[in-house]
Amino acid sequence: MTSFEKAWTRISGGTSKESVSDELKPLLETVYTEIIRKQANLDLLRDGLERLLLFLTTPPGRTDANCSAANLFFFFHDEWRGNWKHLPGSFAAILDDMAMQLHDTVSDPEIARNFSSLPEQLLERVRQLQV
Repeated sequence: MTSFEKAWTRISGGTSKESVSDELKPLLETVYTEIIRKQANLDLLRDGLERLLLFLTTPPGRTDANCSAANLFFFFHDEWRGNWKHLPGSFAAILDDMAMQLHDTVSDPEIARNFSSLPEQLLERVRQLQV
């Protein structure tokens, strides 16, 4: 089992009320693939982050289970031996914020907003990234 598969297994259980969408897995995997590369392709990483966050802003993607799973994926990045220290600071800051309060998007959006962790806020920042 790859480190991505282990991470996915850990975070994909959903909540007591809803399941994590199958669409989330390939979106996270795309971002994961670029993060763990020593020489990340920043265009691909930016595009992957944009697709992931766009999904989390839409009705089928904006669920407590999906936002919590994405948050946990980045929060537990050390378990998949990933870090983003090799990435430009603008990318690292977005990934840090995705690991912060993204899980509050549905349950307590004001907290997520205060930490700049709403999917819409993160998406806007991704779209402003210069590569």
